[in-house]
Amino acid sequence: MIAIIDYGMGNIHSVKKALEVSGGIVSVTNNPAEIKKADKLVLPGVGAFGDAMLELEKRGLAAAIKEHISGGKIFLGICLGMHLLFETSQESPEVAGLGILKGTVCKFAGGPGLKVPHMGWNQIRFSKSACKLFQGIRDGSAVYFCHSYYPRPGEAGCVAAVTEYGADFPSIIWRDNVYAMQFHPEKSQSTGLALVGNFVRL
Repeated sequence: MIAIIDYGMGNIHSVKKALEVSGGIVSVTNNPAEIKKADKLVLPGVGAFGDAMLELEKRGLAAAIKEHISGGKIFLGICLGMHLLFETSQESPEVAGLGILKGTVCKFAGGPGLKVPHMGWNQIRFSKSACKLFQGIRDGSAVYFCHSYYPRPGEAGCVAAVTEYGADFPSIIWRDNVYAMQFHPEKSQSTGLALVGNFVRL
């Protein structure tokens, strides 16, 4: 069973539909006890880093996420759900993230031709082609982004794909049982559904 964490800040309906279309048996929950029973966990998110961490802590979900990951179970973070895996964010410097991954989340500097937020279609380039999420996916495929912040990992080996927006930033993270996407696979048409399907089959 795949549990989607509902903490009041996620694009829950579209993510659930994408997982179900890909063959997943899905539950939407904010109950730590239900999360404990799940085989796979998905943390989506749209909004601010600090507000999101406040909600996760208040509902007892931060501890449940950490237990799930430390137990070797498969996890997927999407957009803000990716940012929350890191230690800190420039968006809310006084708030600690989950700290699953070393590093911080930074704001795009912007510049000529580089609007912030970074919004629309852009390519992903594989840096760890062995990642099982990439089965049947063409290197350089386009996916849909909508974000003003991006992760800057403290461990380079966890970056599975990058995207260029002024400079390269990590668009897919993979370390052991932890996967995360900066873009929205549920909005990325056939490529997004293929990635979600690969996650379901992990």
